[in-house]
Amino acid sequence: MATSEGARVLSEGTGYGVVLGIGSVFALLMMALSTLQNRYTSYKIATSEEFNTASRSVKPGLIAAGIVSAWTWAATLLQSCTVTYEYGVAGGFYYAAGATLQVFLMSILAVRVKMIAPYCHTYLEIIHARYGDAAHFVFATFALVTNLIVSSMLLLGGSAVVNAFTGMNIYAANFLIPIGVMAYVILGGLRATFLCDYSHTTILMIILFYFFFYTYTESELIGGMEGMYHLLVKAAEERPVTGNKNGSYLTLKSNNGLVFLIIQMFGAFGNVTVDQGYWQRAIASEAKTTMYAYLMGGVAWFAVPMSMSTVMGLSAVALASSTNFPYAGGLSTAEMDAGLAAPAAVVTILGKGGAAAMLILLFMAVTSASSSEMIATSSVLTFDIYQIHFRPDASPERLIRVSHLMVFFWALVMSSVACIWNAIGLSLNWLYLFSGTIYTPAVGPIVLTVLWRKQTRRAAISGALGGLAVGVISWLVVARTYYGELTMASTGAPYSMLAGNMASCLAGCIISTVVTWIRPDTEFNWLETKKINPRGRALDQRELRQARVSQASEDGKSETVQIAESTEKDQENEAKVEDQEVPLPPAEDQPALESYDSLKSSIRAASWASSVMSFIVILVS
Repeated sequence: MATSEGARVLSEGTGYGVVLGIGSVFALLMMALSTLQNRYTSYKIATSEEFNTASRSVKPGLIAAGIVSAWTWAATLLQSCTVTYEYGVAGGFYYAAGATLQVFLMSILAVRVKMIAPYCHTYLEIIHARYGDAAHFVFATFALVTNLIVSSMLLLGGSAVVNAFTGMNIYAANFLIPIGVMAYVILGGLRATFLCDYSHTTILMIILFYFFFYTYTESELIGGMEGMYHLLVKAAEERPVTGNKNGSYLTLKSNNGLVFLIIQMFGAFGNVTVDQGYWQRAIASEAKTTMYAYLMGGVAWFAVPMSMSTVMGLSAVALASSTNFPYAGGLSTAEMDAGLAAPAAVVTILGKGGAAAMLILLFMAVTSASSSEMIATSSVLTFDIYQIHFRPDASPERLIRVSHLMVFFWALVMSSVACIWNAIGLSLNWLYLFSGTIYTPAVGPIVLTVLWRKQTRRAAISGALGGLAVGVISWLVVARTYYGELTMASTGAPYSMLAGNMASCLAGCIISTVVTWIRPDTEFNWLETKKINPRGRALDQRELRQARVSQASEDGKSETVQIAESTEKDQENEAKVEDQEVPLPPAEDQPALESYDSLKSSIRAASWASSVMSFIVILVS
């Protein structure tokens, strides 16, 4: 990957200090918190259920913070500014709007998972329960490819910025950044990632506020809101934006921006729906608050790329002709593709202090999203590969050891692949826009697996594989016919990426639906998915029974009466589960039917809320 010394205002030692120092601090913090958790709470990290699902007891605030943190990649901060540099304010808005809808959709799917498979570890376990080994293998492959691309993309963007600011070796950064993350994930499991997500999100918001208020209230180069307006008008006169109304950087009427919006929408559906990380948060959440967590997370995340792009993205446009700008004459195509618009603006406006803040900001984004990818991939490899296909009778102790090993394994894999991307010259921009072509074919079949009992095994597999074939062919055909050649430039051009992403996603949905209608099968009984993870269900039942006995003891009942009443209630719940499509409440002493009715109300509310909010974000705004 091409690099430049234009923004190199910090020492190489600073780069190593941030990467190793901050990572070590969070690892030590998680070690302390994990020790306190094991000693003073009932949630023991040594159990596989706690490590991978946080005992399904996380409050909505932490889930929302986790969603913001997991969805705030290096690309969120860098790519949003890059498209703003290219298309003006439309680019940043379309980036934020195009990737918010998917989180709203997950509010529906998250509640649905609680209804049909309350004890699952991954969404792939649902696919296995419905369709068997062949389909499970296909979708596990899609899931792991998604995690691989996302994980390596995080390091690709993060290492480029560290190199741009400090001169730190890119390959060293790729391997050193995940070390601290790997340490605290292994020490604390999923709950530790939520706690770190919360702290990372807090730091991220503080730095964003700092950037915003300094740029528009203190910076003499910008001159406030009015100064920014005049600078952008001048920039449009000097280098008008092709496809924008009057060439302006201040309009939402942007043809190329609209193309990017569609690519962003379809690609992000794959990022959220196929990535186990977002299902992991649904599984870890309390059932009654799952919907609120995702809606809050979507709204909160929208502000991150929108604020970053309207501050540093527009500043890069406004100051590109300034003598203080680190890249003379503006950013080259290679520098834009590497995501250096935001770093250039930060250095111009804030100097070394801003560069240090930006470095910390990117490190927070990369490490928090990386922790989500590590624990998500560990769950897939442990429960969907190891337990289902190799050791169905694996003990909890063995599963936790395998989970730890898989976190370490994935840290090495993501670092190695990021180095490969750097070595072959694959840019963050190209990989970000292309990735949806690869994994969005699975979106439709996955959503229908959870929502539509009529979808068949044949339909799910053919939808995913057929959509992939259609998407790749469309991508290459448009690159060859429209741009006249098959090169990195033509395959990375807007219309090639648009064709690939749209064709993959839509073909997957259409093929799966048509095959189901042509070759229907018996409707699936959701009782099969409710049987997933009987060990986790048994643990919850034991905790519930102990809680009843403890409560009865406080009421003065004898031990015999306590046990008899507890057993009788458990049998009643079991009977309701077998007779009706209702999940047993995870840890609440209430009838299963009431829990099911509550979840039905939640999914209706989530459907309405996500539809209204999506309409507002895309159309009204």
